[in-house]
Amino acid sequence: MRKKIYTSYSGVLFALSFLVIFPFFLVCIWVPGWKKFGRKINRYWAKTYFNLIFLPVKMDIRAKLEKGKPYIFLANHFSYLDVAMMGFVPGDVLFVGKASIRKAPLFGYYFKKLHIAVDRDRVKSRAETVRRAGEALENGSGIVLFPEGGIYTKNPPFMVPFKLGAFRLAIEKQIPIIPVTLSYNYLILPDDGKLLLHRKAAKMVIHEPIFPKDFGSEEELSNQCFEVIQNQLLLDNGLKENTFQKTVEQ
Repeated sequence: MRKKIYTSYSGVLFALSFLVIFPFFLVCIWVPGWKKFGRKINRYWAKTYFNLIFLPVKMDIRAKLEKGKPYIFLANHFSYLDVAMMGFVPGDVLFVGKASIRKAPLFGYYFKKLHIAVDRDRVKSRAETVRRAGEALENGSGIVLFPEGGIYTKNPPFMVPFKLGAFRLAIEKQIPIIPVTLSYNYLILPDDGKLLLHRKAAKMVIHEPIFPKDFGSEEELSNQCFEVIQNQLLLDNGLKENTFQKTVEQ
């Protein structure tokens, strides 16, 4: 019962807080050149929301990020909570999310205008996403992606293989990749169909940059990023690396 009450409280606060700031999003969307301020509001909203629902987020920032320099932030994706928590990522960043999010009332409009929605089943949509992401990087904004392509793993905290699009873009534009580990979101809001929040401190690790120039192919770059995130997941969840190796072999 307590989990249901807490979940309902968190859901109502999410909706109410979004409605309060939505007019400010509209101003930033409609005024030319102000979209980056809308994304800045996004960051404040994320931090405020987690405080309002009494869910502390431990930040372990290992990367020394240069102000105004674009990065590609790539995180594991086990929970619907991941998107909200990635709002803690510093700097001006555009999220790349599924096109279905555009169907959400008001939120879909906000996301479509300030971020990037992609329909992975349509080649034309994927090409447009790559173009817009590349344009954002060239303009000094960062990109947030979940390289697993969605919540697909059946055995968290073990990830599924990464899709290569983000790594291809990183090599083409020579943009550093920042691996991000979301250690406990799958325990806080499991993807089990119940949509119940559990009270547990969250943790986000922003790892040191991985530079594309140091790798010979997108596969090598992907493997390195995967290893950094997966090893941190194993460490934080009290698992050993050989457990990961056995799972891969199976």
